[in-house]
Amino acid sequence: MTTPTTFDIGGDLTVGRLGFGAMHLPTEPAADRENAVAVTRRAVELGVTLIDTAFLYGGGANEELLVEALYPYPEGLLVTTKVGVARSASSGEWRLDGRPAVLRAQVEAALVRLRVERLELLQLHRVDPDTPLADQVGTLRELRTEGKIGRIGLSEVTVDELARAREIVDIASVQNRYNLLDREHEPVLAACAAAGIAFLPWRPVAWGALGERAEIAAVAVELGATPTQVSLAWLLGHSPVVLPIPGTARIAHLEENVAAAGLRLAPAQRERLDRLAGQE
Repeated sequence: MTTPTTFDIGGDLTVGRLGFGAMHLPTEPAADRENAVAVTRRAVELGVTLIDTAFLYGGGANEELLVEALYPYPEGLLVTTKVGVARSASSGEWRLDGRPAVLRAQVEAALVRLRVERLELLQLHRVDPDTPLADQVGTLRELRTEGKIGRIGLSEVTVDELARAREIVDIASVQNRYNLLDREHEPVLAACAAAGIAFLPWRPVAWGALGERAEIAAVAVELGATPTQVSLAWLLGHSPVVLPIPGTARIAHLEENVAAAGLRLAPAQRERLDRLAGQE
């Protein structure tokens, strides 16, 4: 069976299924920032068309870094960002904040920082437990009606939260923690697959654990690949709605990740990896 290489987010926004998470890119000092810009540009050179960022990543500094590296954006590139986390004016600590006024202000600011008239995919970074879900999702729906958001996504949600949000507005994507060794959100992935919703696993590689798993290491040797590549290939073959967004600040690691899109697991190899669920 051929593994699809693209996915239509929201049914009409086509991206390559292996994206890039910008969270780990340093925005300072100068030498590190220069390298981060180079990594970002190399990702696009390698054909990546989905880049994930968020206001939380440096209070907008990560978004500004992407603009420095990529603006004007190449045709077909999707830069998706997230809102709903704010820094306390008194303590300086980050906290969930899904109040309508905050979400609206953060979207307006993201439009300015990213230099776009519309955020083609805007994700709620987390559901704020102190604000009704209907208010949070309803505000994003209003912003979509106003033309400031193209498609709406959620992050770190349960099956129930996803279902309740979908009663209010179409949900185009879900971004939950998920990888070969951590499948806690398998029910959420199943719900996304049933509805044709893009599932963007964050932490798509189990940090530091893959190489220690004999089965993963064995499959990697059989394929002449790395454990990281095997993990990403498993994700791409696990469900056609999965869009991994591995992140790195090193070009060599980026190239390793992107190459995983061309790796094919034999059915027997996939079965061996499937059995690792719950063994982390």
